Amino acid sequence: MDAFFTSVEQLDHPAWRGLPLVVGGPPEERGVVSTASYEARKFGINSAQPSAVAKRLCPDAIWTRGHMDRYREMSGQVMKIIESKTPRMQQVSIDEAFFDITPGTYSNESPLLICQDILDEITALGITASIGLATNKAIAKMASEVEKPRGFTIVPPGTEHLFIDERSVRELSGIGPAMEKALNRQGIFTLGQFRKTPPEKIQALFGKNGITMYERVNGLTGSEVGLPQKEQAKSLSHDATFLKDLTNRKDIEEAIKSIGTEVGRRLRKKGLKGKEVVLRLKYTINESHTAQMPLPAATDNEYDFLPFALQLLDQLWHSGTPVRLVGVGLSRFEAAGETSGNVEAPEPHLFESAEKNFRQSSVSGKAQEFEVPSPTGQLSLFDEGIESDTDADASDADDDPDKAAKAAKKSPKKDRRPLAKTTDSIKDKFGKAAIRYGRDLRFEKSKPPSHDKPQKESEAN
Repeated sequence: MDAFFTSVEQLDHPAWRGLPLVVGGPPEERGVVSTASYEARKFGINSAQPSAVAKRLCPDAIWTRGHMDRYREMSGQVMKIIESKTPRMQQVSIDEAFFDITPGTYSNESPLLICQDILDEITALGITASIGLATNKAIAKMASEVEKPRGFTIVPPGTEHLFIDERSVRELSGIGPAMEKALNRQGIFTLGQFRKTPPEKIQALFGKNGITMYERVNGLTGSEVGLPQKEQAKSLSHDATFLKDLTNRKDIEEAIKSIGTEVGRRLRKKGLKGKEVVLRLKYTINESHTAQMPLPAATDNEYDFLPFALQLLDQLWHSGTPVRLVGVGLSRFEAAGETSGNVEAPEPHLFESAEKNFRQSSVSGKAQEFEVPSPTGQLSLFDEGIESDTDADASDADDDPDKAAKAAKKSPKKDRRPLAKTTDSIKDKFGKAAIRYGRDLRFEKSKPPSHDKPQKESEAN
């Protein structure tokens, strides 16, 4: 789709049509651009750009936060249009899909007419798309970029090399800035030069990834369009950027607990349990560090995973270092049907962790998500599954994951998940502010409103 997020916003807000529009976090909240309308792109605004930079480029741009539910709704309508033409449709992002309309396979209608029908039906929804028609996915993807917006580019069979040879290596999906620079150092600037380079040289320089790109540009791999499959979540996380940097350990710990509570709520809502906890801290706009730790058992309970997240703080933070963003997430979700017991508090020497890059997102509160029916049924605040606390540590454990971990050692049978589910039910019905801990109020004025942030919109369609 063309500038998908902003196109949907302009559809829903007719007064914004024809004006520079940015979906992303506001500049005053240290936000990042998720996507920009074509009117805004003329000023040099791009996805993943700091909002402060974008604001300087176009002071009069309209800003709005993302509305992922609305984008998913529109995306679903577009995908249904494509599926009505062919069952072999492979959705690769919220605004991009490959589909196979080879003559005689599923229809005897001309592929050109099918594509034109798809474009017309998408336009009838109030948004636009661009299509590339070719014999393989790599070239079709490049072709879809040629005439955006509202483009339809055809690469007839046998003319593939004529189409790609003079194009920059950067235009091939999978070649990022680092690989582009490395290829340029070897005197390889165009895809024609790349495909004519001996494969053994490519493999020596870039290994398996280089060979994958070489095979892709030569049409040797990655051309089959898979049948649609249910999207599988790999991780779920939530983060918040603070208007004022946090420098005190207690403040950072309370932020981790506040954010982790929201992660637990969303895990339960989606029926997910993770086996690994991830902590992310961001010090500057360009510097962030991530550490992760395996959990003894899969869980969706913040009282189980937060003690581990707090332990990871020692690996990422040194006293006095300013922290502008805190993120907590869970990954390695258990397979359907698995069951897990309660998680015991961690011992410092039991686990090793490693830093890894955490995918940048556009607006505070990111998550990688898919639709799962919400739990049903009424929950009692006084659930029989919640035992009475019998020790001092447990008396206020429901407000402190650290104390919850200690209490768990003394009362291992205690299960706070029913209470968590009950508070979830209240928040779902009356809003997140219906139940708040002291730590939540602590950050109410020091961070932007917490919300789910949309995934970065793909630039290619």
